[in-house]
Amino acid sequence: MPRPKPLKILIVEDEALLAMDVESMVEDSGHSVVGEAASLYDVEALGGDLDPDIAFVDMNLARGTNGLDVCALIRKRWADAIIIFVTANPSKVPPDFAGAHGIIAKPFSRNTFMSAIQYLSEILVSPPPSIAKPGDLVASTALTASFAPS
Repeated sequence: MPRPKPLKILIVEDEALLAMDVESMVEDSGHSVVGEAASLYDVEALGGDLDPDIAFVDMNLARGTNGLDVCALIRKRWADAIIIFVTANPSKVPPDFAGAHGIIAKPFSRNTFMSAIQYLSEILVSPPPSIAKPGDLVASTALTASFAPS
């Protein structure tokens, strides 16, 4: 089976070392980081043509900004992007996920994160995914509805 083209990933994380770790895992998974941001203002400054497939978004960001506002901006700018909150505070994510598609709680292992990337990649490329949803990925109904059995 030919390898699908690399997905475009946006990382919104204000902790530099964690952002570097996530970037490394994305690249080790065969995908490309198309943008990095530490705050809502940084996301606003990104080019509109970025068009990420997946955005990993922290909840507490630099310069007094937050992941909920970043999620709203991403939904407006790049409506097809899958948004996953990556946060130590999953309880701050509203029950409707604020329009996002899932949550990965910090701290997480490399294996957990890479499994989540593979699962999300399969959803985008050829749903339904052939692998089980990683246990540490809390998926919204919006993420799984398109390939759930009727």
